[in-house]
Parts: sequence; C-alpha cells; structure tokens
Amino acid sequence: MSKFGILTSGGDCPGLNAVIRGAVLKGETVYGQEFVGFRDGWRGLIEGDTMPLDRSSVRGLSREGGTILGTSRVGPYADHGGADVVKGVLADLGIDGVIAIGGEGTASASKRLYEDGVNIVGVPKTIDNDLDATDYTFGFDTAVEIATEAIDRLRTTGNSHKRCMVLEVMGRHAGWIALYSGIAGGAHAILIPEQPESLDQICAWVTSVKNRGRSPMVVVAEGFRLPDMDAAHSTKGLDGFNRPRLGGIAEVLAPLIEDRTGIETRATVLGHIQRGGSPTGFDRVLATRLGMAVTDLIADKNWGHMVALRGTRIVRVDFGEALANHKTVPQDQYQEIRVIFG
Repeated sequence: MSKFGILTSGGDCPGLNAVIRGAVLKGETVYGQEFVGFRDGWRGLIEGDTMPLDRSSVRGLSREGGTILGTSRVGPYADHGGADVVKGVLADLGIDGVIAIGGEGTASASKRLYEDGVNIVGVPKTIDNDLDATDYTFGFDTAVEIATEAIDRLRTTGNSHKRCMVLEVMGRHAGWIALYSGIAGGAHAILIPEQPESLDQICAWVTSVKNRGRSPMVVVAEGFRLPDMDAAHSTKGLDGFNRPRLGGIAEVLAPLIEDRTGIETRATVLGHIQRGGSPTGFDRVLATRLGMAVTDLIADKNWGHMVALRGTRIVRVDFGEALANHKTVPQDQYQEIRVIFG
C-alpha cells in the first residue's frame, strides 16, 4: 500500500479541510492509498510530526473552516530543513510522496523540493485568487461572500449617519476580492492594486454620491496605492516569506477623503474575518474535487504538478506553469465596472 503525507501551508483558508477529506476518501476507496497529515505545514514535514488521516478522522470535515492539520509560515528550507532532511523524514516514515496544499509561496517551495528530488504534488489555495494556472481558488468565494455581507452592513449604518464608509479587504497585490465584493455590494467606488486612482478622482466619486443624497460606499483592496505612493501601505513588518504585511490603507484614505470633501468618513479593515468560518457551497465543491483529483495525480506518479480548475474541468499543470504568471485583474475587466462609479 502506498503511503502519502498531506500538509497545509501559509495562510489558512475556508475549504482546506474539504480538500483533505476529498483526498482521503477517494485515495482510500479507489486506490487503496494510506495517508498521514504533517502538523503545522512544512514544520511537521521537517520534524516528522504527523497525525493519522483515515475515513473516521475526516468525517464531516467539508463544512469546517481552517485546517485540522494546522499551518505555519515556516518554509521547508528554513531553520534545520532542506531537501535532504525532507527525504530522510519521508524515508524514515515510509512515505512515498507529499501533497502540499497552499498558495504561491507553497508552490514555489514545492517546485524547489521537486527539483531537488522530492516526490511532491500540489493543490492551489488562496483567498486572493491570484494564481494564474487556475480559474478559481477555493476560499475566494467565501471571502467574497463575507466581504459582501460587510458592505451590506456598513451601508445601513452609513445611510443612517449620512457618512462615507471605506471598507478594506484582503488580496495582497491582486484586486479580485475587492472587485467581486464591490460589484456584489453595489459599491460606489472600488480601488484595486492594478489601477492606481488619484485622491481627486476618489473624492469626485464620493462627492457625486453625496450630492445625489446617498451615502458613499468605497471598497479598497489592501494593496491599493495612490499614484504618489511608492509601495502598498505596510506598517506591520514582514511575514514568514519575507513579504510586507499589508493593511491599513483604508485608515489612510478615510481622513484624506473627509478633509478633502467635508463628508464624515469612517474606515473599516475587515482583516482575518475573511479567512475564517465555514466555506460556501461553491468552495466546498471545488475543494472536494481538487482533493479527489490530486489522488489521481499521485497514483500516476505525476510529481512536480498541481491540480487546477479550467472552466468546469479539473486539470494538471506543472509547478513552473503554475508560477509563471501572477493573476491580476485585467484592465478591461476593471474598466467595465469603473464607468458606473460615483
């Protein structure tokens, strides 16, 4: 019987448990595969810290947020890691290959391990929806739903006080969450990293809304920057992959808007609420399908690849293709909604 290890790395995300469940159920039933989980991402792989994964341990997992395996920002080459250490751990545990569930950082680390001789495959995960090799990543739909509900709630209090409300959502350097939730929530302006907008333009939209007797609703992605900003707003240092921790641009914009327009303005940073809770039905289905498909990948020994969604089909792409391009909001897709701002 072949034995495989599963890990979840990077930021947590609704749908991770559904991937684990899909893989274990199909792998056991169809291929007779055996699974263990590495605790806390790459740390568990480096240290050989595992937990059993079988039908009973994944029962009812589809609806649960987070990850039963735990996660961390530790990389496989950090501290006491490296390909030789990983190979030694896998050999000692009798594990034939690794399924790494994660985003861009996880895929990059997996690619390097594969090139160094480790049997590894991937499942793409990010609420940011910024991996070009897949049309959608699980977790994105849930984040959009949570942000949309936040917009709906902010609009009622904004209308009551005749205030401008600025909601900041996640996404790093991609504006997908802001764009989709902003459209769904009927925002009067959507600000994304791919399209710098001037303060004059933002205030013109806000003033136009106020002049119609409405309360302006502005959605801004955490990676948005004004034209005179050299980089996205960050005051929280670096994450485990040495990337700036973004956040707080709404709190920068709100006083600028209020000062320029005279309209009372409040900022809300949605933050990690977007990552938590139960996944939507769409994300449960997508995550389950990806988990089931990755068992086909390891059965075929198709190492160095990950599963992805293209249209409605699950396909295989190699790590190089998966990492070739960062998926950002195309100019035309932003412009088609920008025409109705204000």
